[in-house]
Amino acid sequence: MVSRQFLSIPFGSFLQLLHHPSPSLPQAQQAHAGLLKSGHLPADARLATKLLSLYADHLRFPDASLLLHSIPHPDPFLFSTLISAVTRSRLFSAALSLLPRMLSLGLTPDPFVFPTAFKACAGVPSLPCGRQLHSLSLVTGHSSDPFVQSSLVHMYLKCGSTVDAHRVFDRMAQRSVVSWSALIAGYASRGDVVEAMKLFGLMRCSGVEPNSVTWNGLIAGFSHSGHSHKSATLFQRMHAEGFIPDGPSVSSTLPVVGDIEDVAFGWQIHGYVIKAGLESDSCVVSALIDMYGKCRRTEEMVRVFDVVGRMEVGSCNALVSGLSRNGLVDNALQAFREFRDQGINLNVVSWTSIVACCAQNGKDMEALELFREMQLVGVEPNLVTIPCLLPACANIAALMRGKSAHCFSLRKGFSEDVYVASALVDMYAKCGRIRDARTIFDAMPSRNVVSWNAMMGGYAMHGKAKVVMELFNLMQTSLQKPDFITFTCVLSACSQAGLTEEGERYFYKMHREHGIAARMEHHACMVSLLGRAAKLEEAYDLIRGMPSEPDACIWGALLSSCRVHGNVRLGEIAAEKLFELEPGNAGNYVLLSNIYAAKGMWDGVDKVRDMMKSMGVRKNPGCSWIEIKNKVHMMLAGDKSHPQMNQIADRLEKLSVEMKRLGYLPSTDFVLQDVEEQDKEQILCGHSEKLAIALGLINTSPGMPLRVIKNLRVCGDCHAAIKFISSFERREILVRDTNRFHHFKDGVCSCGDYW
Repeated sequence: MVSRQFLSIPFGSFLQLLHHPSPSLPQAQQAHAGLLKSGHLPADARLATKLLSLYADHLRFPDASLLLHSIPHPDPFLFSTLISAVTRSRLFSAALSLLPRMLSLGLTPDPFVFPTAFKACAGVPSLPCGRQLHSLSLVTGHSSDPFVQSSLVHMYLKCGSTVDAHRVFDRMAQRSVVSWSALIAGYASRGDVVEAMKLFGLMRCSGVEPNSVTWNGLIAGFSHSGHSHKSATLFQRMHAEGFIPDGPSVSSTLPVVGDIEDVAFGWQIHGYVIKAGLESDSCVVSALIDMYGKCRRTEEMVRVFDVVGRMEVGSCNALVSGLSRNGLVDNALQAFREFRDQGINLNVVSWTSIVACCAQNGKDMEALELFREMQLVGVEPNLVTIPCLLPACANIAALMRGKSAHCFSLRKGFSEDVYVASALVDMYAKCGRIRDARTIFDAMPSRNVVSWNAMMGGYAMHGKAKVVMELFNLMQTSLQKPDFITFTCVLSACSQAGLTEEGERYFYKMHREHGIAARMEHHACMVSLLGRAAKLEEAYDLIRGMPSEPDACIWGALLSSCRVHGNVRLGEIAAEKLFELEPGNAGNYVLLSNIYAAKGMWDGVDKVRDMMKSMGVRKNPGCSWIEIKNKVHMMLAGDKSHPQMNQIADRLEKLSVEMKRLGYLPSTDFVLQDVEEQDKEQILCGHSEKLAIALGLINTSPGMPLRVIKNLRVCGDCHAAIKFISSFERREILVRDTNRFHHFKDGVCSCGDYW
């Protein structure tokens, strides 16, 4: 009900609210309500247009859509304004959905609508939609408009069709520096160095001289496409030809310098910045901080911030990202909190950066809490925030938090964005909900290589090799090129399923048919694949034939296979290499000890134990997460601080008695501590995954599935125990360790006891 005080507000006050430089969402909603009450809406198209633009700027597309539907006779200008505002807010699919509405009212798009609509097509990206709009521009007679043609070139390039872009460009009656620059930048951003530089030469031959926009487009394009050295060379050439690099040129080049870690070149540009007086350019300062962070020069990064960057949000964001990139996560969190305390108006980029920092560095609970705080202080998450948050949900199986982020994305219209949808696929797959992941994948309006990799990686983790291979074939028929991650997913799936011949075929196809050189992760998959087939000598030969020195992943795969098949000789070779590469990794000592114990070589077990003592190596504490009633519980191995620990211990004791009655014997070989046998059994009972499962059994209804995430590989004793528990409790138990998902049901695990 509207209060009397509200009704007494004069009409002019509502106009002032609307024409405020940056009205807040509550102010816009207050003005909307007042104008409706006063009768000025929906009749006044000018006011309606202003409100529509405000709603779009605040990512309130549903509110804008409702207002649009209430206007009896909207004109093309109103649609043009709304499409432009929605596109500016990166709600590209929502912007395109307005065009059918416009046409259904008999309105013809004007030359101002098409450039914005083409930009939305490029943002999706959707080549079929772009071609339809191109046809519409031909029908309406606007296709010869210079701005329409330039935006067409840009759209086709963003949608991956250089042929269409070039065709439009060739038909242009007048090719301005703008159109030349657009086409050149498009080829540069796609990494086509030869064509971009060829066009650059043709541009000059045709009498059109490049301007700073042309140079900046080339530099930024090559930077974004990974041609860092070429981008840096162009900056030097630009300077040599007499062009004075401006702020955008410097801002585009500095990230490249960071990518190639050429700090000497960075110092030269920093000197130029000082000489040219560009230290007042906030983008340049942020780029300088970013460059030093990428070059691992944290002291110089902080010095730049202290001298010229303090109290400016862009430089604050760059500092937080730089600290995070260099592993200084606690420092990044401290800096972020100090900025808040100092009253700096941190924006969505600031919050997104710190959420990403925590999610990427094992501080998943902190990432979830920061996302909550972000919304409490009134900062609206955007399209980038959600993909940064979802990995934190996936890492600790915070399914309900992930679902909440999914609902938020649906409300805001983000869920059709290819990166948001891909992150949702990954989150659901890693939380054990592979069917939900596939539903989202199938509903995606467009997919890129990240989307395909997320889906295939999810199936690989769940041991669904046949489905992974089907998706790989479907990916090729959809004309999406696989990358090295795609083949890692396929080879991993073949390895886990024991499909030796298929795995070998994909391994050799990778280079012969797709031109992708085998990386360490591909060799590790092949070693695991051959090891699973008991072809350990072949696996060792593959390692010795590698063109580069094998890393810890390679030797770790061989050692794990040796444990399964009891190969002492190769196990010792692999372990010796691992002790050199990562002397502090207790897991390698445990695996070698398991090999000795399985063969009854107790002297070897003692030798490994003594080695660990002399090296000061301690086993990393096992940590498991389980989500119960929307709350994530973290259980540490041997920890007794949980408020329900007495109930957990009682439940585990009862399960132990029942399992022993059914024939289960604790595998105390997995305990390396020099203690009595009964104490070893107690240590096994305190493993984090057992504690998490017991907690789940206590706090969930009978028959409900349990989902547990562990930070280490599941030990053999826990694996055997969980099989018994799944049968005895009649529960499906999903455990994700560092290798894969284990689906325990009716006393059987999906891994076939090989992991």
